[in-house]
Amino acid sequence: MSNFSNNSFLAPAEAKKPLVIIAGPTATGKTAVSVELAARLNGSIISADSMQVYRGMDIGSAKVTEEEKRGIPHYLIDVADPEDSWNVVRFQKEAVNAVDAILAEGRLPFLVGGTGFYIQALLYGIDFTQMEADSDDRASMEEAARRDGPQALHRRLQEIDPEAAEAIHPNNVKRIIRALEFAQNSGGLKISEHNRRERMREPAFNAVFFVLTMDRKKLYERIDARVDLMMQKGLADEVRRLRAGGLTASDVSMQGIGYRQIFPALEGEYSLDEAVRLIKRDSRHFAKRQLTWFRREKNVIWIDADSFADRQKMSDTMEEMIRTRLHLPQEKV
Repeated sequence: MSNFSNNSFLAPAEAKKPLVIIAGPTATGKTAVSVELAARLNGSIISADSMQVYRGMDIGSAKVTEEEKRGIPHYLIDVADPEDSWNVVRFQKEAVNAVDAILAEGRLPFLVGGTGFYIQALLYGIDFTQMEADSDDRASMEEAARRDGPQALHRRLQEIDPEAAEAIHPNNVKRIIRALEFAQNSGGLKISEHNRRERMREPAFNAVFFVLTMDRKKLYERIDARVDLMMQKGLADEVRRLRAGGLTASDVSMQGIGYRQIFPALEGEYSLDEAVRLIKRDSRHFAKRQLTWFRREKNVIWIDADSFADRQKMSDTMEEMIRTRLHLPQEKV
C-alpha cells in the first residue's frame, strides 16, 4: 500500500504535497468516479462543495450517501449548521487541515466538487487577509439585501467593480457582500484584480487536476432528471423542515440552487411546478458558469465522459494519469 505521509515518491523538483482534484459542472458524475479512484489509490476525499457542508441539507445538495462513499473517508461534509455563514476562508483553513490529516494517515488526498473558488483557494493558497470583514458592515449589508433586495447590492457592486459584478449572479448575496467588503477593506483594490493576481500564483500542491465534462445536451438532460429525482426524494419537504426550524430566504445556506427556488414557493409566491422549472433553468446556467470558471485554470486535464465506453474505462485512464504524474507504482494498491 502506498504511503503518502512524506514526499519520497515525488520527483526532486516537485517537493510539494500531492493532491488529486476532480472538478466539473453539476451532474457530471464526480462523486462516483472520485470514490472509485480513491478506493483504488488508498485515498480520502475532501468535498469542495459549498452546500454539502451543511447538516440537514441532503437532498438539494445531492450529498453523497453512506452507501455511495463505499467506506472511503470524506471530509468537510456535515460540518456546519444551516444557520452558520460558511465561507471560502473557513473552507480553506479546514481543507488545509484535512489534507495534512489525510497525509498523516498515509493516504492520498482527493479534492472533489464544483465550487471553483474553493478549489482555487486551496490549490493556490490564496491570501484572504485583506478580505477580513467588519461584522457591523456585513450585518448592515445583509440587512440592506433583506430590505431592498440583492439586486440593489449588485448595482452597488457594478459601480465599484464592474468586472466582479459581471461574474457574480445578482442573487448571490454572499459573494456580492464579500466583493463589497474587499473593496472597503483593501484600500481601493478591486476583488477582480485581487483574484487575477492570485490566479498567477504557482500551485501550492503537486496536483493532478481533472475536470469532467460531457456533451452539453446530455448534461442538461442529466440535470433535469436529477432535479426530478430530488423532488421525488422530498426536496420540498426538506426545505419546509428547514423553514420551520427558523431559516429564512436570506440565510446563506438558503442561497443554494434548489433551496432558493423552493423557499418562495412555500411562501406562496409561485407554484412548486414553477420552482422545479426555475431549479432546472438555474442549474443549467450554473453548469455553464462552472465550465467557464474551470476553463480559466492552468494545467487542467479535461475528461470527456462521452469518449469512454463506461465509467470503468474512464477511471482506468484517470488512474494511470495519477500514477504517472505523482510517480506512484503502476500496480494497483
